[in-house]
Amino acid sequence: MDVVDSDELLRRIQRARDWAGREEESWKARTGEMQGDDPDGARRAEVFGSAFETVRKVLDEIVSPGRSA
Repeated sequence: MDVVDSDELLRRIQRARDWAGREEESWKARTGEMQGDDPDGARRAEVFGSAFETVRKVLDEIVSPGRSA
């Protein structure tokens, strides 16, 4: 098990938050692209986009408590 200090932990959380934000944007873009051709795929993409949005918001709340209220 690695022991990390608070600065490293914060950096890791910020990287995870940034990654979740990129995934959120990617899945939400797919939702629009698939809308007409693949309604089931668009729905799946919307669900994934929402899931990554939730992860991003939770990590954002950890980094900046109360800011996104």
